[in-house]
Amino acid sequence: MFRFSSILMLFVCLSIFTVYAQERAPANRQEKGYTLPPDKYQRAVAYSHWQYTMHFLGVLWAAGTLLAILTLRLAPRLRTWAQNFSHRRFIQAAIFVPGFLLMVDIARLPLDLFGQALDRHYDQSVQGWGSWAWDWTKGELIEFAIAIFLGWILYAAIWRSPRRWWLHFWLASLPILVFLLFIQPMVIEPLFFQFEPLVATQPNLVDALEKVVARGGLSIPPERIYLMKASEKLNSLNAYVAGLGPSKRVVVWDTTVAKMTPAQIQFVFGHEMGHYVLGHIPKQIAFLAVLLLAALYTGYRVMDWAVTRWGSQWEISGVEDWASLPLLILIFTVFSFAAEPIVNGMSRYYEHQADIYGTEVTFGLIPPAAQTGTEAFQILGEVGLSEPNPNPLIEFWLYDHPSISERVAFVQRYDPWSRNETEYIH
Repeated sequence: MFRFSSILMLFVCLSIFTVYAQERAPANRQEKGYTLPPDKYQRAVAYSHWQYTMHFLGVLWAAGTLLAILTLRLAPRLRTWAQNFSHRRFIQAAIFVPGFLLMVDIARLPLDLFGQALDRHYDQSVQGWGSWAWDWTKGELIEFAIAIFLGWILYAAIWRSPRRWWLHFWLASLPILVFLLFIQPMVIEPLFFQFEPLVATQPNLVDALEKVVARGGLSIPPERIYLMKASEKLNSLNAYVAGLGPSKRVVVWDTTVAKMTPAQIQFVFGHEMGHYVLGHIPKQIAFLAVLLLAALYTGYRVMDWAVTRWGSQWEISGVEDWASLPLLILIFTVFSFAAEPIVNGMSRYYEHQADIYGTEVTFGLIPPAAQTGTEAFQILGEVGLSEPNPNPLIEFWLYDHPSISERVAFVQRYDPWSRNETEYIH
């Protein structure tokens, strides 16, 4: 156990060290295009570096919490209590799984509170602490409801098929995860923010967006374009595509509407429509499903080895024991951390495709992307305090979008029309 935890902590600590070991680019080295005044530049660098540190610290925090739960044998005590309460496996899951998650989430609460304080300090959040606490509570309840069901299915699969449980659980979890993605924009997100059809308050903007839709040869009904009232909690800007099939929709935050011109919003909308048209959501689901299968198989192999070696010390009788769940989550934590560059690299690729599509689909409808796109990205970067020159290793590991500087450089040089070589809109 000592060697395993030491290697894990060394790995994560080295990752944190890269944040501080990076060369900090002075203001006069900012890339052409995306620039910030000196005071905002320093705030952007400070906020971005805090975000990097919080991410790596969060991995270390989660791993340390799970190791503590195993070492202190907290899970076996909770398991014994759940089994004494009822012999029914689902009731045991309903007791053990939320109890375990509550241990992990309460241990992480100081980090979450500090993260919210950072967002408030750097003007990314305007949410009061009471509202934040209520959102945290709602998130916990949703997490418990989903995790109880998944935990029950997981250990049923382990009980019935000790050698193939990873495959059986993967097959059973896929429709559940797809269902959750389907209901998320209709059921889960409205628990945290208010939504309304954009046409209800911004009919002229909807007309402008419908021109982009027509330019792309699509049919996205106005009732599928939503305004999210983010300004009640956030200052940051965003727009995104969510849902599947009948629940698929484009969402524009009201902060975006307030801080961007119609032409700039059309450019951002063209990008989001690119995700819609290019099928990025189902592609990402398929990609993540493959990673989930790999994670489950890794969990199967490592759990058998770890329980054989340390099971008696942790008071875990076998992989089928409820008390093995912290070990499985620890394996998933390490796997997820190692897979971050792959997941984020795929995301950056899709985001770049959407930038290409957005640039092409708005061509001729708004001022050239070299102007409008640069303005839009400049606003996104300034409001979100995006670092102009992120360390390449940090960008490779953590960025799920190309950096703002890269996106500005792209829209400024992209001119396929002069060569008649557009990729998506002909």
